[in-house]
Amino acid sequence: MLNNLTGWHALIILAIVLLVFGSTKLPALAKSVGQSMRILKDEVSDEPTTDAQTADLTQVPYRRAS
Repeated sequence: MLNNLTGWHALIILAIVLLVFGSTKLPALAKSVGQSMRILKDEVSDEPTTDAQTADLTQVPYRRAS
């Protein structure tokens, strides 16, 4: 489906995005996409936690209501 895309197609898509979002909002849009990608990369690269590690984080000491 995407095999027939050329440089002209990319320019047309870029022009449409520029018209829709405007030149003032594109830097903010690029920044938010970059932050989202960084967060996703950090979450994916984290090592998986074991049950013992998560048990320590989820246990809350019991308090008696007074």
